[in-house]
Amino acid sequence: MIKNIFFFIEFAFIRICFVVLSLFPLKISSGLISIIFKFFGQLSKNHKIAIKNCKHVFPNHSDKEVKKIVLKSWSNLGKTVFELAVLKKIFKFKLIETKGVENINSIIEKKIPAIYFGIHHSNWEICVPLLDRMGIMVGAIYRHINNHFLNKFVLERRIDSLETNKSFYTPKGKQSAKDILDAVKKNKSIFLLIDQKDSAGEEVILFNKYLKTQTGFLKIARKYNMPLVPLENKRLNNGKFLLIFHEPIFHSANISDSDMMKKIHQIVEKWILNNPNQWFWQHNRFN
Repeated sequence: MIKNIFFFIEFAFIRICFVVLSLFPLKISSGLISIIFKFFGQLSKNHKIAIKNCKHVFPNHSDKEVKKIVLKSWSNLGKTVFELAVLKKIFKFKLIETKGVENINSIIEKKIPAIYFGIHHSNWEICVPLLDRMGIMVGAIYRHINNHFLNKFVLERRIDSLETNKSFYTPKGKQSAKDILDAVKKNKSIFLLIDQKDSAGEEVILFNKYLKTQTGFLKIARKYNMPLVPLENKRLNNGKFLLIFHEPIFHSANISDSDMMKKIHQIVEKWILNNPNQWFWQHNRFN
């Protein structure tokens, strides 16, 4: 009972903040929330995690350079959190640019189910509704938020951002495994964020360290001969976003899951190194 009261107060406070911020133009609201996250983020335990992660990836950077990257990461996270509540506006105002669509034209035209993968970079929440708008039926896994009021609100925003009812979200766990397999059997695609730790995964090298990494989706790709499409995501200085569809890669019996994941990690490393300010450093990835 007490926990529910706390959860509701937390939810009510966040909703009020979103309502107030939504009264301002999107650019101003996004800027304000980024400042708030940058300030309070430094006071959290996740700031130390982010600093440690960043130092691992950039061992030759000075403390000042590392701090600058992490502060910009907090700013990006604040914008992403706010934009989750106004996802439809991002599409309404045509703030998303795409590049490399020619790499997946045949996949779209022939309605070939594929596995699109990205990382927690820029605003990762725009990927699924964009794919949905491109005529790609896609299922995506999300992490359940402990506060059930907030979890319901966030899920509603995600579903509301979809243009069709052919795409879907499923919570991580046994249910998501079933939902994803059912979707694949119905020729639907999958979108995954593949940069977080998976305690049940395999040890795969990332930035010179072996880490527990999810590889289950590679088994699906191999079994159903699904192309793997790297989807790079960038936040631009003009308030827009750029999503880049890279050439599909294919998994086969000639290469192990861990070796294929190593190749995928090499792609991910380039994305992070080229644009470190927009990665989610606050996740305890290198523990």
